[in-house]
Amino acid sequence: MSVRRLADDSVQPKSFAFTAKNLNWAKQTIKKYPKGKQHSAVIPVLWRAQEQHDGWVSRAAMEEVGRMLDMPFIRVYEIATFYTMFQLAPVGKKAHIQVCGTTPCMLRGSEDLMSVCKRRIAEQPHTLSEDGDFSWEEVECLGACVNAPMIQIFSDTYEDLSPEAMEELLDRIANGQKINPGPQVDRIMSAPEGGLTSLNGDVVSDRKVAARKPAANKPAAKTAASGPDRKAAPAKTSPAKKAAKTAPAKKAGPERLTRPKGEADDLKLISGVGPKLEQTLNKLGFWHYSQLGKWTKKDIAIVDDELSFKGRIERDDWVRQAKVLAKGGEAEYIKVFGKKPR
Repeated sequence: MSVRRLADDSVQPKSFAFTAKNLNWAKQTIKKYPKGKQHSAVIPVLWRAQEQHDGWVSRAAMEEVGRMLDMPFIRVYEIATFYTMFQLAPVGKKAHIQVCGTTPCMLRGSEDLMSVCKRRIAEQPHTLSEDGDFSWEEVECLGACVNAPMIQIFSDTYEDLSPEAMEELLDRIANGQKINPGPQVDRIMSAPEGGLTSLNGDVVSDRKVAARKPAANKPAAKTAASGPDRKAAPAKTSPAKKAAKTAPAKKAGPERLTRPKGEADDLKLISGVGPKLEQTLNKLGFWHYSQLGKWTKKDIAIVDDELSFKGRIERDDWVRQAKVLAKGGEAEYIKVFGKKPR
């Protein structure tokens, strides 16, 4: 591991103070630890300090965290310099790019991505670009080997990159354009490019298979017409039952539309929904925030099965996001969640 030291005094701020929101969060986090064990909160509190302070941890921030935890500064310093997740010098205002250099990514061309960073940002890692908007570094495994090569920018990963895609990504960030994280090719998560090639038919559960099998050693039911040389009389069906059989069954589940009512909503504004997933939702009959906002737990279970993303809808809270967007669009989303959608 390379030696990690604090940034030069010329860039160190004289003081650091948490915002009211972050201070309240830090105090609540510290309370989660038993009395006398508050030092254990140092990593999450340091991380919140880094998020607030433009993506890096200053000496003043370390001192403030130490004061809050009644912890010697040198102990906080040891932790911040040991864990490479903490940046010890200013990083790019628009993007600090972490390029994975572990074997799978290296075999798939991560060196070419680093060459782009050296040419576009700075020859040496941990160096700001001339405009101060970008910085980069090489890191170890980022955990998406099947989507190699990949990079991480702040909290998001961008995968399946080529040098050309990397160039385009930097251009879009520089111009303030929106970029969807995840694979930068035509595939969902780690699924095959171009769609599924196997396991794409109906999956029959063991319970359904068991229901189809005839019960063993179960005697046939006797009828009034049973006997030698006599055929069983057909069972009589009441008019009401006949009507019920011929009536079309009402389809259970969420509201679906064959086409949008007016202009379709931009479902990509919902965190967790990308372009490919939006297309899939449209194919399933979902075009508007108001549709997703009405989903019940039963509806979510049905759509979960259709998307093959168990738990994703509830994990990213699609329903609440959709309700807010349906109510007042982006302005209401910012008011409720404190940030722009996506």
